Amino acid sequence: MKHVNSQLFGFLNGPHGIFSGEYIELRDEIIDYYRNRGGFDMIRSGRHKIETEEQFNNSLEHCEALKLDGLVVIGGDDSNTNACLLAEFFKKKGSNIKVIGCPKTIDGDLKNEYVEVSFGFDTACKTYSELIGNICLDTRSSKKYYHFIRLMGRSASHIALECAFRTRPNCTLIGEEIEAKSMTLAEIVKDLADLICTRAADNRNFGVILVPEGLIEFVKEIKVLIKEINEIMAQIQEKPKEFADFFNLIVAKLTPQCQELMKFLPAVISEQLLLDRDAHGNVQVSKIETEKLLITLLEVELEKRRKDGKYSGSFQAISHFFGYEGRCAFPTNFDCDYCYNLGKNAAACIDLGFTGLMSVVRNLDKTPEEWVSGGCPLTTMMNVERRKGKDVPVIKKALVELDGPLFKLFAEERTKWREHDFFRSPGPIQFEFNLDYPFLVKAPNPNQLYMKDSLKSYADKNLPFARIYPESNVSPLCLERSQYVPEIPSHLRKSNFKVIVSSEVEYMNEETKNLARKEYPLLADKPLTLIEIVEQSR
Repeated sequence: MKHVNSQLFGFLNGPHGIFSGEYIELRDEIIDYYRNRGGFDMIRSGRHKIETEEQFNNSLEHCEALKLDGLVVIGGDDSNTNACLLAEFFKKKGSNIKVIGCPKTIDGDLKNEYVEVSFGFDTACKTYSELIGNICLDTRSSKKYYHFIRLMGRSASHIALECAFRTRPNCTLIGEEIEAKSMTLAEIVKDLADLICTRAADNRNFGVILVPEGLIEFVKEIKVLIKEINEIMAQIQEKPKEFADFFNLIVAKLTPQCQELMKFLPAVISEQLLLDRDAHGNVQVSKIETEKLLITLLEVELEKRRKDGKYSGSFQAISHFFGYEGRCAFPTNFDCDYCYNLGKNAAACIDLGFTGLMSVVRNLDKTPEEWVSGGCPLTTMMNVERRKGKDVPVIKKALVELDGPLFKLFAEERTKWREHDFFRSPGPIQFEFNLDYPFLVKAPNPNQLYMKDSLKSYADKNLPFARIYPESNVSPLCLERSQYVPEIPSHLRKSNFKVIVSSEVEYMNEETKNLARKEYPLLADKPLTLIEIVEQSR
């Protein structure tokens, strides 16, 4: 329940909108069109970071000009690290504006003792699983192709593992396991070749193999290579205009072992390793076609085995990359409920006067009424990492836990999935709405393509949207979903809450503690506690 005079603003294009002062007021008539839909097109997202003193000062200036009580930063580990920097800066400047973070990343790598999952993960995995399930059925039908499917997940293999349980492919590579075993590229190829040969002996010259997007960063020798490239690129003052000159410059500065590896890799992969880093200094692994690299190396290995009389099957491979297909899908009911709770909870944290926290909701395996809402200090989620040539405290990415129950179950079950076909096709996300037949069955008339009055212009020409109502690109399913009412605990719904201190939160290690206190003296140099937001009567 909001105050009659309250206002909500949305900064456009992520952090860039904050320090550039680009925003819109989010009124009910705008928000209502976007309820329970995927994407972030209402205010759009961005990959910028707030880094310079000028950007921090401008951010504070624009927030104070709007007379904000609080700023909510929605994003992954890097975005929430930026939220912590803003909270520290605002406090240092004497501002009363509170900064709260919310966990959003489909990769699932923003997870810890207090954050059980980030929103978007459930929707993305179920969307990818529908596509993988379709391919599994096609594979079993045609019986002649190996499908190598690369899935999003830059730094962790959570998506690949989740989709493996939902679809049961023949092989799923888990980057964290490959790193733990110090497997080389040659060893990975040998294991896959063994699988293909075993299946060929049983007349199964087909299969489905899942590859996490960030696999290449887990391979021992390639991880060393990427680290060396990052260090070299951080020191280059002026990048040569010609790529060939840039390539030769980098290779000349590599150690002999890495030079040999760069020459061994297919040229297209070597070039992709040198692409510009993203705004956070990360390799753009989504542009490195790891699945095609594996196919190329497998073709060589299998041909060698064929000549040695150890393989007589047929290998026809098809590569896929499922990335953006899962990012803006219709959110599951779980994600809808979770998002509304995170938002209500973030507002409660601001109302109660807290800053530098992440909005956390726990007990997610229970009903929403049993969910536990509260906040955890962002600094306690940090770990020291090397970024752009220097050590900095950043929120730690959560990797697949090889000693955790989920991976242990996977390790037990995958053996039978390798040689036999336990494929599962989960189908599309279900919302229990009326059947919507495809246009191939019956062509639509124009009235069915556009909702009534959807093409009329906005009265306010200053709004930064296309000059048509959002209804023009929504389906009847969109409108149905807008009526879904998320479940929220009564104390958040009625704003009948108070805060209690749950427990003191410890740093991961002494190094992180010392560096966090140095970088965030106002936020970190005091006892840090996990809070819970509970019903007023408790």
